[in-house]
Amino acid sequence: MPSMRTGSWGPALLLEGAGVSDTAVPFSVEPDVSNHFAWMRTVMAVQRTHMAAVRTAVSLIGFGFTVAQFFQRMQGNLPEGVRHMGPNGPRNFGLVLIAAGVGSLVIFTLQFARMVGYMQHGQLAQLAPPGRVNLTLPNYLIAYTVLLIGVAAFGSVFLRF
Repeated sequence: MPSMRTGSWGPALLLEGAGVSDTAVPFSVEPDVSNHFAWMRTVMAVQRTHMAAVRTAVSLIGFGFTVAQFFQRMQGNLPEGVRHMGPNGPRNFGLVLIAAGVGSLVIFTLQFARMVGYMQHGQLAQLAPPGRVNLTLPNYLIAYTVLLIGVAAFGSVFLRF
């Protein structure tokens, strides 16, 4: 059963039995300058990867919404070959793309939270910046904003607004 932990970094999903705990670091951590900067590079790489996932989700959501809206507006002007798909074919394809964007964003954001939690607990916490520096807030804000937009787009296409 997953348990939720909260710290200065925000919520993170730590799965029990998945090998992630406060003592799960299989190596010794020496708090020196080179290790601190290696820790910073790793955190920034995780953030870049998460932002790439957000960019992919935005593309899927935007393309799905565009496909659904374009074919809805062009319903009467479509060639005969496209009309045989039925009136709901393009709409359903758009819904699948939007759902894929929203679903992938949820999965990637949970993985991002899990990795950030791993990087800021246990022995690796020695390498984190001193104080309560929240390096991940912009990632969460952008991800949640795109998630809300994706849910609104899905609702709009599903309810035919």
